[in-house]
Amino acid sequence: MGKRDNRVAYVNPIAAARAKGPVETGGTSIQDYLNRPGRPTWEEFQERLDKRNHGSSTLADWEKKMNEQHKEDLRKNREKILSKSKKKKKKEKKSKKKKRHRSPSPSSSSSSDSESEIQVKKKKRKRKRDRSRSRERYDDNSDERKSSKDRRKRSKHK
Repeated sequence: MGKRDNRVAYVNPIAAARAKGPVETGGTSIQDYLNRPGRPTWEEFQERLDKRNHGSSTLADWEKKMNEQHKEDLRKNREKILSKSKKKKKKEKKSKKKKRHRSPSPSSSSSSDSESEIQVKKKKRKRKRDRSRSRERYDDNSDERKSSKDRRKRSKHK
């Protein structure tokens, strides 16, 4: 092996530690830590946790207060909106009552007739549109059906 050879043999660290034998510990063990005299009991530990968390109760109280204020604001806003809508409904009812109390004139009856005719025409147009759309969908989805229809038509014409 020459100067440039810098290979190092691999040594398994676990095997090397086992080969050395048992290790003497100079510090405390886990068992010593668990059996220490100042270690708190479970109840004492829970009391400490409660004391720590008690400090954050002020934050929780503040959040509750803010939530209540927000709910109150929402309730007021809702009442305001509902009162506006009730006023509008009352006005509409009054205007409808006024219209009902008026004596029917010949022009008003003809206008209502023409309005009903217009509505009927609109409905007819809508139906036609819907039918044509459904036909288009049907035609798009069934190329095979088209060819069979064409065959039938051709056989009838012959």
